[in-house]
Amino acid sequence: MIFHQISDWNDAYANGPNIPGGERWPAAWVQPAQAYRDELVGSGRATLDIGYGDKARNRFDLFRPEGTPRGLVVFVHGGFWKALDKSFWSNLARGSVDSGYAVAMPSYTLCPAARIADITREVGAAIAQAAAMVQGPMCLTGHSAGGHLVTRMISATSPLPAEVCARIRHTVSISGLHDLRPLMNTAMNADLRIDEAEAWAESPALLQPLPGARVTCWVGGAERPEFIRQNALLANIWTGLGARTCAIEEPGKHHFDVIDGLADRGHPMVRMLLSEA
Repeated sequence: MIFHQISDWNDAYANGPNIPGGERWPAAWVQPAQAYRDELVGSGRATLDIGYGDKARNRFDLFRPEGTPRGLVVFVHGGFWKALDKSFWSNLARGSVDSGYAVAMPSYTLCPAARIADITREVGAAIAQAAAMVQGPMCLTGHSAGGHLVTRMISATSPLPAEVCARIRHTVSISGLHDLRPLMNTAMNADLRIDEAEAWAESPALLQPLPGARVTCWVGGAERPEFIRQNALLANIWTGLGARTCAIEEPGKHHFDVIDGLADRGHPMVRMLLSEA
């Protein structure tokens, strides 16, 4: 019999130090994202910095396909709710845009200037604004903290209007953090300020899914064990609560390259995200 117990919570959630060459990120994301933005701005298919609220970071970028969009994809970035912004990820819209979908990418106020509950409401406002601009079915995806935020959108206490929730066909949480309670043990909680009440109110794994929710939990097979555990956790719990769930471990992928598939219309991640059944 083997017993498991985490003794170093900071290391359990530390990605860069546990990835060979991990110091290359997030800088490695900057140039591809900028190049894609320039490409779509040049072709008249990008609108940048659309406002959705009164805070400085309440802005999203919208990338459009050729012709009428088949629907809307929203990608929500990670960074443990306290780092980065929409500008690092623009090229990840390519796979969905090339498949005929418009893609919205919001920024949001970061911790400690905001609590996670505040960020949930901001992301809800961004999605609602984007939904008003693009017709058709919606698919949500997000990475790490963004995986938490998109699964909050399909939780029973979603901040989204009912008519927007009804349009969400599929949600893909990539390396998502679905139970916030362990993060209370990390040093970063000095910025996140998660307490017991917020952990229970904001953890998708501790909430009911919306009726008809369909979620895929996707993680890299080479990620930290806690991310692999958190990935399986939501799929496991929500299956028991009536949601349609799927858990996938992509072999060899770590926390920083597991999202690369979103840039390729032929990648299984994009095909899964946009699938209708």
